Amino acid sequence: MKVLLYFEGRKVFARPGMQRAFQNQKSAIEKAGFEVTTDPKANDYDILHLNTYGVTSLVIARKAKRLGKKLVVHAHSTEEDFRNSFRGSNELAPAYKKYLTTIYKLADLVIAPSQNSQTILTEYGIEAPIHVISNGIHLPQYQPNPMKEQAFRDIFGISHEEKLVIGAGGYYERKGIRDFVAMANALPDYRFIWFGGKSALHLSTPSIRKIVKKDHPDNLEFSGYIKGDILEGAFSAADCFFFPSYEEREGIVVLEALASKQKVVVRDIPAYEPWLVDGVNCLKGKDVSDFKEKIVHLVEDEHHFMRHKAYETAKERSIPKISEELKTAYLSLV
Repeated sequence: MKVLLYFEGRKVFARPGMQRAFQNQKSAIEKAGFEVTTDPKANDYDILHLNTYGVTSLVIARKAKRLGKKLVVHAHSTEEDFRNSFRGSNELAPAYKKYLTTIYKLADLVIAPSQNSQTILTEYGIEAPIHVISNGIHLPQYQPNPMKEQAFRDIFGISHEEKLVIGAGGYYERKGIRDFVAMANALPDYRFIWFGGKSALHLSTPSIRKIVKKDHPDNLEFSGYIKGDILEGAFSAADCFFFPSYEEREGIVVLEALASKQKVVVRDIPAYEPWLVDGVNCLKGKDVSDFKEKIVHLVEDEHHFMRHKAYETAKERSIPKISEELKTAYLSLV
């Protein structure tokens, strides 16, 4: 069986998290024993696995239906996580939801990255089967590595004595950047770094651009986008990963932190139910005072048990696991 894995505008428009999800999918599908093509002009495939929602994606989806191919749509997005992102996103959100629903309703099967996503899609009126399958994580890539950690420390000038809290994501209101800044203000003896690509900063709201460019304390750095060994070294070298996002479908950066055996503080939101458990594999907070208490608690203690549980959670979302789940989903169609 052959799968056409399609991701419109992957190298130009896609968010880094979605790009990593795409690579994880490709690895998982190949590991499951299926032939994979990414050529949208191909016709000799059995299943179209669609990842994005542009005009070309809709054209290819409708063509696949005419040809009698099976259509799988990966629900990376909903109206809820579209809101409070770039300038004008709230105004466009209703039309975006309508367009998404059009594509999702074409599917023979929809893949949702979390149970919360599944619930939202059901509320959209999607009648196709919805399988909950994680975006996945390549575990070996995020194993703590002293050489990667030192390379990260050298580039950013971080001593082993400094207490370091990191976060990652686009420069959106939705990602909770204001709370990240508030934590840096509240904990001046800690160093904070937020990793996120600045190339799309012009799409952010004026207030977020102001925060990133100049309106933040000296112990906070907005580094820009980094990847590879340096980012992987940062995940394991930090004393805590803090991700105060208000809305996620799954949160790939959270998976990366868990795979790095890192201590994690997140906002208590539905996307993390039931796989993130407060006090077991992470700590969850609701507001600034809550976050401060939990970050200090994790930074000042190793919490080996929590690191172990974090890694065990990541293992349940590793590529081999996702491979088996995708295989089951595909075979259910044929």
